[in-house]
Amino acid sequence: MEKSRKILIFIAAQFDEREFIYPYYRLQEAGYQVVVAAPKAGTYKGKTTFEWEAEAAFGDVQEADFAALVIPGGFAPDKIRVEKAALRLVQDFKKAGKPIAMICHAGWVAASADVVRGVKLTSTKAIKDDMVNAGAHWEDREVIVDKGFITSRSPDDLPAFTKALLKELGA
Repeated sequence: MEKSRKILIFIAAQFDEREFIYPYYRLQEAGYQVVVAAPKAGTYKGKTTFEWEAEAAFGDVQEADFAALVIPGGFAPDKIRVEKAALRLVQDFKKAGKPIAMICHAGWVAASADVVRGVKLTSTKAIKDDMVNAGAHWEDREVIVDKGFITSRSPDDLPAFTKALLKELGA
């Protein structure tokens, strides 16, 4: 079976535009088709006035069709973490051993999906306690790759974050 050339990216209202756009276009440059999913298909506004169209709802996609999952930060993860279909997808990616890339506040989603126990990772310092309480081993580093997770702290880390994701994908 041929490895998928599709990447799934989550968004919801108040996503961080930089943490979405940078990997979105870098993944396309590397030859991947990027699919954007959200609570419902439709237009979502980022933290500023920037808007993006999610072509699918979380419940309309399945892990088997994708090579990796990317979750940008901003305040969207606080909305995504209560979406059962999104949490199921995160669990499915973890179970399948496929890369899950999270930056900034995105760790909230994985914590709510209960998949970070024993994983060494990083995030924005604002959610360090949440990650530790979910059983993760938190470190303040630019990028950490561990047990299928690629994690970074903030938009400043985007070059290292995306480079690590592409390396995990073999691109």
